[in-house]
Amino acid sequence: MKLAQRVGRISPSPTLRITAEAKAMAARGVDVIDFASGEPDLDTPLPVKDAGIAAIRSGFTKYTAAGGTDELKQAVLDKLKRDQGLSYDKSQVLISSGAKHSLYNLAQAFIEAGDEVIIPAPYWVSYPDQVLLNDGTPVIVQTEEATGFHLTGALLERHVTPRSKAVIVNSPGNPTGAAYDRKTLEGIAEVALRHGLLIISDEIYEKLLYDGLMHVSIASLGPEVQARTVVVNGVSKAYSMTGWRIGYAAGPKDLIAAMTTVQSQSTSNPTSISQKAAVAALNGGDAFIKELVTEFDRRRRYMVEGLNKIPGIRCAMPKGAFYAFPHVGQLLGRRAPDGPLASATALAGYLLKEARTALVPGEAFGAPEYLRFSYATGMQNIAAGLDRIDAAVRRLS
Repeated sequence: MKLAQRVGRISPSPTLRITAEAKAMAARGVDVIDFASGEPDLDTPLPVKDAGIAAIRSGFTKYTAAGGTDELKQAVLDKLKRDQGLSYDKSQVLISSGAKHSLYNLAQAFIEAGDEVIIPAPYWVSYPDQVLLNDGTPVIVQTEEATGFHLTGALLERHVTPRSKAVIVNSPGNPTGAAYDRKTLEGIAEVALRHGLLIISDEIYEKLLYDGLMHVSIASLGPEVQARTVVVNGVSKAYSMTGWRIGYAAGPKDLIAAMTTVQSQSTSNPTSISQKAAVAALNGGDAFIKELVTEFDRRRRYMVEGLNKIPGIRCAMPKGAFYAFPHVGQLLGRRAPDGPLASATALAGYLLKEARTALVPGEAFGAPEYLRFSYATGMQNIAAGLDRIDAAVRRLS
């Protein structure tokens, strides 16, 4: 069977593949510790679950408007005004089946053949593939650990061409945990405005910041910047609602309308029940978020300190999200029972087999000398997993 050429441009999501492999091993009775999953392990808050249950019991189980309910759009508007000082109307908001779905709708509605989208690396695995699926060209810009893995205005300027159409900003970021300050965002915004770029601001981890840091949305830098920005967010990470599949986008009215049209011909509306639950989350979930951040902060410090004690591993302290992103270049080339470990992918395979720990190799994020560890798992798992990795690394020759 001849498949569409676009399918050959991309690969299955490595994070989902490795997570599925870890779950399959566990189902076979293998004691595997999953550091690959990008989802909080804490349960969805009870009031949010109650709202979903109430929706079922009241019969709120039919189609909604393709772009989401007015009630949830209003909750999003209130949230954006409350947290970032951003004002939109409902015609500028789209509710989708997760933030990833919002981003894909955006790519479908905005990117076409010949367009370039500037993506800082390390990047979330789906950014380049979504561009490729829509006939665009991802332009990867390497950032440095020494400068906090930040895209800057000067770095962006060097990669703008006449074909550049958009730039992606992810803060706090997956996989690095990097968080942008206002000054750095101002530099990016100045270049984007001067060249007429759309700014795609992925803010899904905005609530997960540590050490007193406050999130700054690039759209909040002024009316001109807001008019050239699409803010993408959702309830998955901050409210531990990954399976509920609700994300949203806010941006220019004509672009949001086009994204809504795309969605109407693909998935139609997001799940009605989940939309009711998301309203409850956005309108009343702050206490849960404080609990989540406190717990993740405790795990963050323990994991980073533990990683830095393992010979050959160096790990900076992430500022946000729930990932550690250690440099493992000193381990590459070392010899395992099956031969030399030539790449981070090979190292991750060795640790899965020998240490029974599932990790995502840095190649998936455009960072071939790194591994991504998720600390969205219990302290007991983190402690046991670090011990296993330490022992496995010390067996390398």
